[in-house]
Amino acid sequence: MKHLKIQGSAFALLPFFVFIFTFLGAGIVLNDFYALPSPVAVTLGIIVAFIIFKHSTEQKIDTLIQGCGNSQIITMCLIYLFSGAFAAVTQAMGAVDAVVNLGINNIDTEYFPLGIFLIASFLSTATGTSVGSIVALGPIAISLADKSGASMPLIAGSLLGGSMLGDNLSIISDTTIAATQSLGCEMRDKFKVNLFIALPASIITIVLLFYLGLNTEISSVAIQKENYELIAILPYILVIVLAVTGVNVFTTLLIGILVAGVIGFAGNDFTLLGFTQKIYEGFLSMTDIFLLSMLTGGLAALVEKAGGIDYVLRKIKSKIKSKKSAQMGIGALVSITNLAIANNTVSIVITGAVAKEINDEYKLSPKKTAAILDIFCCIVQGILPYGAQVLLILNFAKGKLNVIELISNAWYIYILLLFTIIAIYSTAWDKRINKFLKV
Repeated sequence: MKHLKIQGSAFALLPFFVFIFTFLGAGIVLNDFYALPSPVAVTLGIIVAFIIFKHSTEQKIDTLIQGCGNSQIITMCLIYLFSGAFAAVTQAMGAVDAVVNLGINNIDTEYFPLGIFLIASFLSTATGTSVGSIVALGPIAISLADKSGASMPLIAGSLLGGSMLGDNLSIISDTTIAATQSLGCEMRDKFKVNLFIALPASIITIVLLFYLGLNTEISSVAIQKENYELIAILPYILVIVLAVTGVNVFTTLLIGILVAGVIGFAGNDFTLLGFTQKIYEGFLSMTDIFLLSMLTGGLAALVEKAGGIDYVLRKIKSKIKSKKSAQMGIGALVSITNLAIANNTVSIVITGAVAKEINDEYKLSPKKTAAILDIFCCIVQGILPYGAQVLLILNFAKGKLNVIELISNAWYIYILLLFTIIAIYSTAWDKRINKFLKV
């Protein structure tokens, strides 16, 4: 089939805007940005594309199917399924509770903000979800602040920052999967670049929180000790180690699932049949993002064929003067998209194709571009007043905390932004990253 493409058409972006504003509008009207299923919103965009774009229906169907079936899209979707299964099985065998109890049982009262930051960081890195980390830790963190007299805004901000740190770094996070597959790079390489930027930011945050703990006078509280098994944390550590050492992501997740299954079976957390059911529950938990990624791939193919992607690229390129401004342009693009739809994963899925085009044209490093995509959308998501993470914490606080207090105390997010800008504009930093990666 001959690939016909109009040279840059703003009109061709209309289906994307229908998708974005339907999703955004429903969130505003219903006061819940997750009430309208995102696959339904993107389907409306596809319907509009079929109505307004030229060419025959058969050509448009072919383009849609090619976009949905793109090898990177399908790979992304399969990784989502394995990640969902791993998360479901590890939670069922008590891994999440073990991480939380291990930390809480060993934290001194004055270091609650630091402890919450560290636990949230590890938990969201291991599970790949900031929302899941906040759901697990939110009630505990708020209760600790209430009982101890510690600063609730600081504890809540530490929870938010730590959760976004892990979400950004995790190799099984939706955002990491979307960013690496969009740019065509290895997860371990993106992780190393990401770590080189996030590690200094996290160390500074830890030092600040430690200093505050050292100089804080708050009442001691009795914490109810919960039993936990250290072996329950093994699947998380195993998956992180395997991923960083370069083991294929499918192999890594499969090993993680099997090890978690063996531990859960030995601990009578579930039967063999229950293990398979948990795997399927994990698959089902990824239905929304699976369908969204696949359908967005199809919509992007239709928009690209009509000239919409070319138009966006032309506009962005008119502002780009160097590789550094190209990287900032990619960061700005995904940030603006995230502001519009309040979902960091969806933002990467939508902007991934444009980021890839810019990356290739300006001969950027795919792993660094993937890290920039992930970092910028996580920064925006972490301070978005109508984002799921912020809303969850405010809900747990039950009126004892306002959005300004929460966002202003999420120190890690702002320090991360500073180091990301340094990493983009500092030539010396680039050289250090390349040396670190042995490029």
